[in-house]
Amino acid sequence: MNVRMVNIRGMPFIGVEIELPDSPPLILVYGNKGFAMCGFLNLDAAEKIGLTAVMASGVSSIEDLLNAEVKGATSKALERGVRLGDKVADALVKIESV
Repeated sequence: MNVRMVNIRGMPFIGVEIELPDSPPLILVYGNKGFAMCGFLNLDAAEKIGLTAVMASGVSSIEDLLNAEVKGATSKALERGVRLGDKVADALVKIESV
């Protein structure tokens, strides 16, 4: 498991990469108000419990996730100005700025 601080436009986030056997890693980047996740994690579950989250797929590193397009978002993320197609790094900044 790799855990490290990630700085996006002066805002601190924590990035997590968990290596899985015979599979791409599980990747998550989170801040104080929400998080971005790879396609392994369940966006419907995040919505159901009221989290602020975005999802991108086809990523294999923290950097890939931050540079990927948002493919899904919870209603709370959309309320904070996130749009499908946004770059994940931009979406995280929007989430943290509200």
